[in-house]
Amino acid sequence: MNTSQSWGVTPVPERLRTLSTLDLTLLWGNLGVSLLVLVIGALLVPALSLRDALIAIVVGGLVGNVMLGLAGMIGAEARVPAMVLLRQPLGQRGSYGATVLNVAQCLGWATFELIIIAAAAGALSNELFGFEGRALWTIVAGAVALGMGLLGPIGVVRRVLRRFAVWIVLASLVYLTWWALSEAPVRELWNAPGEGGMTIVLGIDLAVAITVSWIPLAADYTRFAREPRGAFIGTGLGYLIAGTWMLSLGALLVLSRGLSDPAEVPAGVAAAGLASALALLAVTVDETDEAFANVYSGAVSLQNLFAGASQRLLLVGVTSLATIGALTIELRSYETYLLLLGSFFVPLFGVLLADWLLSGASYRGVDFFIGPAFRPGPILAWIAGFGLYQWLHALGPSWWTDLVARTDPPAIGASLPSFALAFVLTALALTIERRLRAASAPA
Repeated sequence: MNTSQSWGVTPVPERLRTLSTLDLTLLWGNLGVSLLVLVIGALLVPALSLRDALIAIVVGGLVGNVMLGLAGMIGAEARVPAMVLLRQPLGQRGSYGATVLNVAQCLGWATFELIIIAAAAGALSNELFGFEGRALWTIVAGAVALGMGLLGPIGVVRRVLRRFAVWIVLASLVYLTWWALSEAPVRELWNAPGEGGMTIVLGIDLAVAITVSWIPLAADYTRFAREPRGAFIGTGLGYLIAGTWMLSLGALLVLSRGLSDPAEVPAGVAAAGLASALALLAVTVDETDEAFANVYSGAVSLQNLFAGASQRLLLVGVTSLATIGALTIELRSYETYLLLLGSFFVPLFGVLLADWLLSGASYRGVDFFIGPAFRPGPILAWIAGFGLYQWLHALGPSWWTDLVARTDPPAIGASLPSFALAFVLTALALTIERRLRAASAPA
């Protein structure tokens, strides 16, 4: 019998819709507690002042988490995985493009998470025992992520997060925050100007990007929610609190502890003493739930392409690829990678939200399996939103970024304009489509 551990692409039955608002808050709060998010926060300073960095973090967090909460709510109402959800606005086969991108993102994120876990665990073991063993920690972290994936979202929440993980992580974050502030000249740091090289708008885009990268995964978990309203609150609020905390802590650690290289933040914390090392250990162990989420969603997303494939086998395959990648790839270009993801998925969510609203803010389960192969209007709207994002903030090879720079795009940020364009164009295309259909219908 199919259970929540391996439920596929069909709508989740009522008997498996057991995750409460608190469950989802704990899940998304734990997903927001990430060493990678800590490092992203460190990227904001000293280019921005502490005050401007915190403004960017809060504003970007609010914007991004409203989007994430809405994505979770739509998933809870539809009861299908995120990539199956996209069959409605993009078409049955039109969703395949988004699926390929999402699988690539899940593999990339899982690889990044395993590298970060291994780096932090290696720094801790080197500090405590005199050896790094990064390869060993990478394999161990991959095995734990696979085990959690096989356990499934409900099992992870009920057996791991509720029982002990959330309390250990909370205590660790409180200690690390105290440690970051204990010897810091807070007034001096608050009034110090930034060194330049980044604007608040770009900082907001970065904070939005770290959040909306989860949008293509949200429904994979909220499809097990008891009701849509709880999914919106739990998803948006959980990640907002944890993500804002971690981004702010990353910025504070750079300014207060002199960690000039963001990638060295974990090692710098590990070297600060036993208590700091133990707190970092707890956060490092918790990092495995981010790796779990990405390998699980990678497997579930592949089921949109291969519905008959075993989810367990797909989990093993995705985890194996991510582990191999973590053993062989050096982690670089955090900011570019995150904003590149945003350039795809921010306008894609605009397409989904417009289609959902014009469908009466409700999807029927049958809609995901009997619709057209392609829906050209929303697909073109997605491409246009992606193009606008790239024009406002070009990412990619130097020939492309240099070409865009010659057009002198305005410095207004890319996330909200690309979302708005994709939303408006989708709404326009669907309105025209419906009027043409009504005009051609027999009297």
